[in-house]
Amino acid sequence: MPRSSVPPPAPYAPPLSALLRQYAAGSPLACVPVDQGLLNRGYRLCTTRGRYFLKHHFDPDTADPAAIERRHRATQRLAALGVPVAPPLTGRDGRTVAVVGGHAYALHPWIDGRHRHGGQLTTGQCARLGALLGAVHACLERVMPPKGRTRPATSPHPVESADPDSTFALIDDLLARVRRHRPADSFDELARHRLLERRALLERHADRRPPRGASVGWVHGDFHPFNLLYKGDAPAAIVDWDRLGVQPRAEEAVRAAAIFFVRPVGVLDLPKVRAYAGAYRRAAGATPSELAAAVHRVWWERLNDFWMLRWHYERGDTRADPQFPAASALAVWWTREYDAVCEAFAG
Repeated sequence: MPRSSVPPPAPYAPPLSALLRQYAAGSPLACVPVDQGLLNRGYRLCTTRGRYFLKHHFDPDTADPAAIERRHRATQRLAALGVPVAPPLTGRDGRTVAVVGGHAYALHPWIDGRHRHGGQLTTGQCARLGALLGAVHACLERVMPPKGRTRPATSPHPVESADPDSTFALIDDLLARVRRHRPADSFDELARHRLLERRALLERHADRRPPRGASVGWVHGDFHPFNLLYKGDAPAAIVDWDRLGVQPRAEEAVRAAAIFFVRPVGVLDLPKVRAYAGAYRRAAGATPSELAAAVHRVWWERLNDFWMLRWHYERGDTRADPQFPAASALAVWWTREYDAVCEAFAG
């Protein structure tokens, strides 16, 4: 999931009248916050001219209006190639970003659909999901600037692999925070257990740190169930392109699978992963060795990653807490079943 310095958003009312004048989108009838998503603010907006999704670009890492416009142009070009996206509306001034009171907003058509996790998908639908992500990567290579002429975007997934010495120091700091937390609760108990468990795993596998990533390409940057809408059985729109950038492509495929196909007990549904990964390789032109290397790097990333605990203990932000039990168990299971996971992705 994405990481940012953004605190939990406070109650906020967007400047609807000023925004709708810029878009000639009628008068507001209803505006309801969309509660899914951890960083930016979204609203379901009904006006006298239709239904829209209003996005307030709140995350300082991605809220630069010029950068938002560039991402918008990318989605417009992807739509022309048949990729299911929801490009923004263009305002009276010809721009897709409206800046009001120093804040950046975009207005998108409302897409009737629902989010679906991997447990709700058949094996055939999992293959379709992998083919979709592969097509996204292939189409981005057609519509975006050559990789050598662009600076890689700020990303929560650095190409340099995590240093275990830094992770050991972080684990010690988080354990101290857990001990100081009062009153102690069940989350503290689970956090302490997982931190100690993870430290033992890292001590055992510290010599398996992967080298820097190799093959890179344009990626969505945040491909997971809350950023994909379905109509019936078919994907209707990939949304939230804020993390569009140049990164190792196969790693995005592995990260997405680790979110779509993790079961509540913290294991991956490997038959579904196998169907998804095979379709992704064919659509993206990725080799089995690329996927195997990506599995290793994402496994290592998961062993060293404690963003959910940092949100909880460093910021007092508990929005990611429900994800922690499965995500923390997955790192342990993945280590034990490493060969089977590699086989599922690489074939």
